[in-house]
Amino acid sequence: MASLSRALRVAAARPRQSPTRGLGPCNLSSASGPTAEKSVPYQRTLKEGQSTSVVAQGPSRPLPSTANVVVIGGGSLGCQTLYHLAKLGMSGAVLLERERLTSGTTWHTAGLLWQLRPSDVEVELLAHTRRVVSRELEEETGLHTGWIQNGGLFIASNRQRLDEYKRLMSLGKAYGVESHVLSPAETKTLYPLMNVDDLYGTLYVPHDGTMDPAGTCSTLARAASARGAQVIENCPVTGIRVWTDDFGVRRVAGVETPHGSIQTPCVVNCAGVWASAVGRMAGVKVPLVAMHHAYVVTERIEGIQNMPNVRDHDASVYLRLQGDALSVGGYEANPIFWEEVSDKFAFGLFDLDWEVFTQHIEGAINRVPVLEKTGIKSTVCGPESFTPDHKPLMGEAPELRGFFLGCGFNSAGMMLGGGCGQELAHWIIHGRPEKDMHGYDIRRFHHSLTDHPRWIRERSHESYAKNYSVVFPHDEPLAGRNMRRDPLHEELLGQGCVFQERHGWERPGWFHPQGPAPVLEYDYYGAYGSRAHEDYAYRRLLADEYTFDFPPHHDTIKKECLACRGAAAVFDMSYFGKFYLVGLDARKAADWLFSADVSRPPGSTVYTCMLNHRGGTESDLTVSRLAPSHQASPLAPAFEGDGYYLAVGGAVAQHNWSHITTVLQDQKFQCQLIDSSEDLGMVSIQGPASRAILQEVLDADLSNEAFPFSTHKLLRAAGHLVRAMRLSFVGELGWELHIPKASCIPVYRAVMAAGAKHGLINAGYRAIDSLSTEKGYRHWHEDLRPDDSPLEAGLAFTCKLKSPVPFLGREALEQQRAAGLRRRLVCFTVEDKVPMFGLEAIWRNGQVVGHVRRADFGFAIDKTIAYGYIHDPSGGPVSLDFVKSGDYGLERMGVTYGARAHLKSPFDPDNKRVKGTY
Repeated sequence: MASLSRALRVAAARPRQSPTRGLGPCNLSSASGPTAEKSVPYQRTLKEGQSTSVVAQGPSRPLPSTANVVVIGGGSLGCQTLYHLAKLGMSGAVLLERERLTSGTTWHTAGLLWQLRPSDVEVELLAHTRRVVSRELEEETGLHTGWIQNGGLFIASNRQRLDEYKRLMSLGKAYGVESHVLSPAETKTLYPLMNVDDLYGTLYVPHDGTMDPAGTCSTLARAASARGAQVIENCPVTGIRVWTDDFGVRRVAGVETPHGSIQTPCVVNCAGVWASAVGRMAGVKVPLVAMHHAYVVTERIEGIQNMPNVRDHDASVYLRLQGDALSVGGYEANPIFWEEVSDKFAFGLFDLDWEVFTQHIEGAINRVPVLEKTGIKSTVCGPESFTPDHKPLMGEAPELRGFFLGCGFNSAGMMLGGGCGQELAHWIIHGRPEKDMHGYDIRRFHHSLTDHPRWIRERSHESYAKNYSVVFPHDEPLAGRNMRRDPLHEELLGQGCVFQERHGWERPGWFHPQGPAPVLEYDYYGAYGSRAHEDYAYRRLLADEYTFDFPPHHDTIKKECLACRGAAAVFDMSYFGKFYLVGLDARKAADWLFSADVSRPPGSTVYTCMLNHRGGTESDLTVSRLAPSHQASPLAPAFEGDGYYLAVGGAVAQHNWSHITTVLQDQKFQCQLIDSSEDLGMVSIQGPASRAILQEVLDADLSNEAFPFSTHKLLRAAGHLVRAMRLSFVGELGWELHIPKASCIPVYRAVMAAGAKHGLINAGYRAIDSLSTEKGYRHWHEDLRPDDSPLEAGLAFTCKLKSPVPFLGREALEQQRAAGLRRRLVCFTVEDKVPMFGLEAIWRNGQVVGHVRRADFGFAIDKTIAYGYIHDPSGGPVSLDFVKSGDYGLERMGVTYGARAHLKSPFDPDNKRVKGTY
């Protein structure tokens, strides 16, 4: 039997081959082929697959004529979703699997479960999976799922990696996840076979473990069936039937198979790497790609029994305990794409490309030296699906009502399956998940991206290649850039703008005084014969962000912030979403959609939230009432009756569009939602000197009396028609100018020329983040999420609860207010000059009461500022007295710093500056 070291030598001696070539699958169901009898970890599943796939069979049970929901795909996500649908009381749930359960990608997965990830939502999802697999299923069915709690060990070979692990440890304390940072010597005691000479330390999580895909899925299917659900194998779906309602909305009508059709209003696409093909049946775009992912299984290793699973991120390798052996795998920079996904592939594997896999062998031998002389029992190389942002694809597709996605899990479908299956079931039954799943919602992607194969391929490659990279707070992708650029992009690039990417948009991050740093075409990090860019200024600046300390350009951002506080700054916010809501029922729709009273006189602008039926916040935005007009202009469509102009954060514009569209369809409101995001630019001039600057540019009186806060007007700026709004997102006197695309550059130049003598400078979103944090303004998806209510977030003033007007989420808010708030968003300041980014544990009187959602440094008050929701460990309401009476600390990477809680913003608590009072 070949050893790992021999495989390494053989791979090195082989002629170079192109790693991008598409390798055909070696179907293990066939009696022929070099991998037909390959030994793999899940032998029983494999052999069962062989015996059932050779001869075509009919469905394992007759198809029902109707179903309330049809789940397509019998892997981890399909089985978890079916189980949770049944558990939540959904009757008439059916799962269709084209072959046998787990036969696609689930059967060969490593089955690792790590409880800690750099996301609070994912920690919650993982915790639910662990509960289901380790306890609940066995209690419910009497069957053991194959769960093994052998612990997990994260390896740190440098200080930054250990800092990342310490961040995870602190977050884990907020969720009761036990973990310990170990020294190299302590690590050696725990894992005697490990080489610890090059370690900084490790993170040990004793309750991590290993799942058995076959045992888990079969138990889920049995539990779901016991609750009335049906599992039908050997029944491929060949079509999705669609109908169009009286309002022109496409809806699911049923599924077609070779053995008959099922009438259903709801389909769940859990087809893994085949999800794109299922999507095409319904006219739904599923942005994922299929790639080879491999591991090898060793022969027996003396002394390896009961050792924890290992992730050596810096070597990009994992070591999974496999009885008395190890499975060795990882993520390489040059993965092989599966170019043409076969619909005949079941219980199949590819031949392993040793040339690609070699790097994992080197890392594994370095970490566990005994592997150098250990034989290889089997190789496992199968397909996995990867997405452009390394997040799953879930929720209802924007193109087709009733068509849900549960796919694209980036090889984490087993460990995220329980939590995501539960949330998907809630989504289907109640219209929304219980947790904040915005990061997984398919509606996060703009259609221009899901229509773009190159963007999907580049970004999915990068997400695979960086799977084990340190997750730094301010990292940016290099792949798929420059997809959506606003009218000022080239102008600002020439002035040193360092851009960030948000869902395709390039937006200003900060301004580099040493000149331009353009984002270049993606070079695949030098893989596939590509030449890596040399002397790449943007990549060098991005590398400065790879720290948990203040970056080298901290003082540059400070300069931008203090200029805004002391003089004025101009912010290009053109990437904002800009929508018009007009039509016969526009006022009814606005009253229902928006928590605040936006039906004020034309010329008014209102900051408001949009809620879901549970009172959670789907968005915060500004809504401006428009006067009717019979003549369309670049700044407003022609309409009669009521009309509104909506401005929403560009990173969540697609989410807003989809939420509003869904509500309009559900309520059958007769009105139009018009997207003008690409047609309009937007600049915001903020600071004490903003009025003096703009008075030279705009043809109107900008005094408090003539132009009050929260109002808007159509004006001329340097001869160009613009919509000026007196608003601020940084806590200063200021105006936003909403400008037709063709007028953006001349208006911007006029503003800069007028501001030269007043100290006006360019500033980016890094400054906006700091300034808004300092002022206490909320950020949706950080301070505000779909599972946070405006009452909890301190935004009760945005809710028209004193009026009799009904609005979406009102009943939930009234119930919450009557029962008392069980958690509350609190602002903290820290005297120590330490950077914080979110995920830090919040301590109150010696107990963990929450974690930080958002943090930044406030330059005007010269302190670190953090926001997080706190709860009372006794389970009671969180009153203002409870907040005020605590002794607080924020734990950053295992070190707790004293903190002060604030009920108001620590900067300008009386809001004098936005009123122009300095």
